[in-house]
Amino acid sequence: MMKHAVLCAAGALSLLASTAFANDRYQSRPPVIVSPDLTAPWVMQLGGGSVQPVVYPVRPMARRAADPAMEQPGNPQVRRVVQPRGLFSRPVVQQVAVVRPQYPAIRGQLDPQFLPQIVDYQTKERPGTIVIDTNNRFLYLVMDGGKARRYGVGVGKPGFEWAGAHTVTRKQEWPDWTPPAEMISREAAKGHYLPAHMEGGEGNPLGARAMYLGSTLYRIHGTNAPWTIGNAVSSGCIRLRNEDVTDLYNRVKVGTRVIVM
Repeated sequence: MMKHAVLCAAGALSLLASTAFANDRYQSRPPVIVSPDLTAPWVMQLGGGSVQPVVYPVRPMARRAADPAMEQPGNPQVRRVVQPRGLFSRPVVQQVAVVRPQYPAIRGQLDPQFLPQIVDYQTKERPGTIVIDTNNRFLYLVMDGGKARRYGVGVGKPGFEWAGAHTVTRKQEWPDWTPPAEMISREAAKGHYLPAHMEGGEGNPLGARAMYLGSTLYRIHGTNAPWTIGNAVSSGCIRLRNEDVTDLYNRVKVGTRVIVM
């Protein structure tokens, strides 16, 4: 009888100790973090090995940053959630910088090399010819004496590059925009719905002026997004800042030879 009482007392003490330990253990509960992609961590675990950091882009709420590199063009902020090993380890949120080539991160900033300027330019093309260097994002209007007036341009994004020789067959101020049917379908598949037609104006993506190239769908035109100059962002058209395309428009006549390379 005494042995049974001792065992009962020992069991009760063990239960109380376990309960107290459990309460102490969970007094500080780990935070609950909901990932934008709820499947990502689990898919990674199924693949074997330890869980690696998952990076989700976020838009910065302010332009201030502790690291000056965060303010540089081409380095948008991202948030990286790192899950350490251990069941109750606290996740660490880090601010890092990544580079996104071909995409301008800060509106209103333009590399000075893309501003209009007179440069040395040796070519066999006659003065008045337009030569577009798509790799370096420059448009040259050939002048006498081995010179050229150079403008910065935006060119076709990957998959929309092209080259060839055409002539300016039409010029238009504040042109209307009628997106091709294939462009409308392509953008709709991405969730971007384009209008069937847009009147000319400051909100029109063709900008202030347009010079049409032969019978193609391509144009040299302005843009309402000047921060894209110097990047590969269009569907094949060559774009300039509105002030630059207006200057070029006034110097170019219908029939001007245009070489795209």
